[in-house]
Amino acid sequence: HVQLVESGGGSVQAGGSLRLSCAASGYSIYMGWFRRAPGKEREGVAAIYAGGSSTYYADSVKGRFTISRDSAKNTVSLQMNSLKPADTAMYYCAARRRTFGSWYIASTYDDWGQGTQVTVS
Repeated sequence: HVQLVESGGGSVQAGGSLRLSCAASGYSIYMGWFRRAPGKEREGVAAIYAGGSSTYYADSVKGRFTISRDSAKNTVSLQMNSLKPADTAMYYCAARRRTFGSWYIASTYDDWGQGTQVTVS
């Protein structure tokens, strides 16, 4: 298993920015960010494949969020700009070893972090 530790959450006003970081204890071919808002299902936000050759985003965050990874350091980041109140959620870093399956399907991920809260007012 890969241990994942998120950081960088917090409170920000609408239109502001936050950067989330995730430190992994090992390498996984896919790294992703998911979020769960109160009363809603967990949803995929973004994912990145291998060395960063492919990135994926939920429609709701395209153009505002950017996922990146440093494979040498086993870290993945999520730069969040133009934040909206609808982005308020607990954000989770996730890692998976399989190469098949849609990136936004949470059950395809093997390891999860504890989460970091993002609140946009």
